[in-house]
Amino acid sequence: MTRFEQYAGKYDTIRMERRDGILQITFHTDGDSLQWSSRPHHEFPEAFREIGSDPDNKVVIMTGTGADFSGPQATPDDEHLKRCMRMTPREWDQDWRECKRMLMNLLDIDVPVISAINGPVRRHSEIPLLSDIVLAAEEATFQDSAHFPCGLTPGDGVHIIYPLLLGLNRGRYFLLTGQTLDARKAQELGLVAEVLPRAELLPRAWALAEQLATRPPLVLRYSRILLVQELKRRMHDLLGYGFALEGLGVLDASEKPE
Repeated sequence: MTRFEQYAGKYDTIRMERRDGILQITFHTDGDSLQWSSRPHHEFPEAFREIGSDPDNKVVIMTGTGADFSGPQATPDDEHLKRCMRMTPREWDQDWRECKRMLMNLLDIDVPVISAINGPVRRHSEIPLLSDIVLAAEEATFQDSAHFPCGLTPGDGVHIIYPLLLGLNRGRYFLLTGQTLDARKAQELGLVAEVLPRAELLPRAWALAEQLATRPPLVLRYSRILLVQELKRRMHDLLGYGFALEGLGVLDASEKPE
């Protein structure tokens, strides 16, 4: 078991506050919108593990900072992606372990999780979509900009969550074309439960969290465990496979012609 005081100020990319058992985690880079890099890739798995190990958490709210939920818009010149293209098998192994722990530790948080998506989510958009309740600001958009559009096989969990939520054909289209979905379209297609003005997003998330927190503790925990079981099964079956194929694709793309 962990306690809030042990991890609340531990992470450079996650700001945390808790009130009456409701934990709000806010992703950021130096106080502004989260810019995806090795730092959150290292920090998120451990942070989710500690949050899930704290028995005093009743509900978790996940949100972002500034204009975007996560970015930047990926291009082939993105430094993080260029680093991926140069990684050795041992470095890919480390990334695989981090990616697997990041998503599985998130699903192992045994209390309801609400995502309040404050703006465009262009990198690792599977993370907020694994929440039990997904809220989005009117400005939010969804895109998997860092995989197929940049020459990478769409692994990292996006190959699981998008075909599941959008349906097989729409999900494959989304991943293979780099499609961007605005908040209203995402709601229409089933990614998002509610779309709200940005100023109302976090108040609505807190109102829902307070409503959930009135339920008996074991009802809260067992409901979360039950409702993510199918997601965990799919992740167990397909997450490692997707990441392995992503790595093999990188090796092929990075080979120098003879």
